[in-house]
Formats: sequence, C-alpha cells, structure tokens
Amino acid sequence: MRFLKYLGRLIGEFFSFALQNKAWWIVPIILVLLLIAVVVISGSGIAPFIYTLF
Repeated sequence: MRFLKYLGRLIGEFFSFALQNKAWWIVPIILVLLLIAVVVISGSGIAPFIYTLF
C-alpha cells in the first residue's frame, strides 16, 4: 500500500514539474512508460495460462 502512495506522489511530482516548467513533452513519455509497465506486470501474471492453451 505504501508503494502505491509513493508512486502516486512521484507521478504527481512529474505532472507538477511539467505544469510549472511548461515541459509538456514529458507527459506522453511518462504515460507510455506507465502503459508499458502495466502491460509487463499484467503479462507476467497471465503467461502461465496462455502456455497451457498451446
């Protein structure tokens, strides 16, 4: 639970940095990295079930 708290704080820091410094190019990079992380985490949990289908 603490990890999610710190992760939310980190993401908030990135967005506040982009807002204050008008560095809007950093927002898509962060979103793509978060999407890749979600795919990797969810893919590692479902992989054993996919292997049994083949």
